[in-house]
Amino acid sequence: MRNRSVLAALSLAAALVASVPAPASAATGSPAPAGGGTAGTAAGSAHCPQLSKKLEWHGHNRAALQRVIDERGRCGHHTKGGHEPRPVAAFDWDNTITKNDTTDVTLAWALHHDKILQPRRWGDTSEWLTPAAEGALTEACGKAVPAGRPLPTSTDDDCTDEIFEIRTEAQTMDGRPAFGGKWNHRRTVPEYAWVAQLFAGHTPAEVKQYAEAGRKKSLAAPIGSEMKVGTHTMPAYVRYYEQQKDLISTLQRAGFDVYIVSAGVEYAAEAWSKGVGIDAEHTIAIRSILRDGRITTRNEGCGGAPASRGETIPYIDGKRCWVNQDIYGVKGRAAWKQQDREHRIAVGGGDADTDVTFVRDATGAHLVLNRNKNEVMCRAYDNEDGRWLPNPMFIEPLPQKPEPYPCSTSAYNSENGDLTPVHRYDGSTVPDQKDRVFG
Repeated sequence: MRNRSVLAALSLAAALVASVPAPASAATGSPAPAGGGTAGTAAGSAHCPQLSKKLEWHGHNRAALQRVIDERGRCGHHTKGGHEPRPVAAFDWDNTITKNDTTDVTLAWALHHDKILQPRRWGDTSEWLTPAAEGALTEACGKAVPAGRPLPTSTDDDCTDEIFEIRTEAQTMDGRPAFGGKWNHRRTVPEYAWVAQLFAGHTPAEVKQYAEAGRKKSLAAPIGSEMKVGTHTMPAYVRYYEQQKDLISTLQRAGFDVYIVSAGVEYAAEAWSKGVGIDAEHTIAIRSILRDGRITTRNEGCGGAPASRGETIPYIDGKRCWVNQDIYGVKGRAAWKQQDREHRIAVGGGDADTDVTFVRDATGAHLVLNRNKNEVMCRAYDNEDGRWLPNPMFIEPLPQKPEPYPCSTSAYNSENGDLTPVHRYDGSTVPDQKDRVFG
């Protein structure tokens, strides 16, 4: 495993002197900007790198983010002694930094160009693949192609459809569950892990090449355009959010270490993250075990968990684990636990329940793009510490969710898969929340 732990691992030592949370806005639950609507202190705003005022943010969100930059960055606490470690910001990737899912774009490009290799048996690709799914894949993709050779998915819609339906819906084309058995629902989800497993037999460089090709094509596609994958329809375009590019650049110029923490395939995520100035060492995603330089169906574990076929990936609590382990150097089971403020990120950003744990761990700002995901939006609207910043998607934002989020009954994803109430740190239940920040 690459050693991503940095002495910036003590990176919030400087950020320990957290400001008192600003009063929440009655309309959005977001912190109101300090200084009567200006971002940060007068001293900070004079020489701190500034977020662009030409890019639109919801409500006071830009001001709140600027205040964290002012307080935690090079013009705030962390460089005053000259040697303090750098504060850290961490963001999810798909639908947080980009509009649309780059993992699906990579898989779609691979399917369009016959890059998925025939496995010896489909059941080898995931320990949770059901007999129904294995049978459906075997029937749709056939046995004529030898193991290790490319499947003709560019022309075989039946094979492509089964693969893509299982990836996106966790079911076969005839509606039967594709995955069964037991797994920790806050550490993995089989259909996410399965994408990395589908690239078994390829080299990391090959997968990065496929991601690059998909990236080029999707960035050139018009906003709103669609494409076919088999008989499925999916967005053909991806865009980097200009606001997020600006935020990342501003954080970096202010002295922050900025990381991506994704539940996608690491080699594909690395191809995309460089587009916002984040290198491979700062990109964390599903990291496959290699054999003779080629991807296998196994991935590295976290927090003392061994390598496995997808039992621990950067997913919900798994994202916290990888942040703690790879950024802060926390070893063993402790990596699954929330750390003290010196060993937590200053800024976290996400868009889905996948991201809720590490975004909640942030000590300065919790940025959430609203995609109507229950648990993370319950946290965002409840605004427990006054630092949650819900924001509509910057491109094609969703309209208001008509019904409240079921925070008091079924918005929390339990380890066993049950949906239960969302609780605050003090144990109280988060009440149902009306959708208040939308397009």
